[in-house]
Amino acid sequence: MSEHLQPASGEFCADKAHRLPVRVYYEDTDFSGVVYHARYLHFFERGRTESLRACGIHHSELAAMDPPLAFAVRRMGVEFIRAARVDDILVVETRFRPQAGARLMMDQALTRDGETIATASVQAVCIDGAGRAKRPPEWMQKQWQDFVLTTISE
Repeated sequence: MSEHLQPASGEFCADKAHRLPVRVYYEDTDFSGVVYHARYLHFFERGRTESLRACGIHHSELAAMDPPLAFAVRRMGVEFIRAARVDDILVVETRFRPQAGARLMMDQALTRDGETIATASVQAVCIDGAGRAKRPPEWMQKQWQDFVLTTISE
């Protein structure tokens, strides 16, 4: 395999949204042929992980720190608008909202051909190795600062 071949990582766009294309596989669907509701959470997780990676924040590096750090979802609200089906190409959009203490706030949307089919409002928290919430280190906040929305209308 070629050394330059990398998995899809998406990209940040001028509107400060990180966009990650994903394809719906048969394994993502239920008996009716539509995407099983829990799989939408997987798509959103990939979008969050890749948006942080695009900022230079890698989960493996956080876990290797002394003391180790991680992110955990504290709260998530999901709205299912339209069904996705096998072979659909979806785009996971992730936008960072202003941080509040240990919490990292994100809005996410799953789109198909420009139409929103699901949304998520996510509150993640930075945690230490014992699972206690802690404010993200300054270097981490600087990594994502350029991508944080400054107004609700952005």
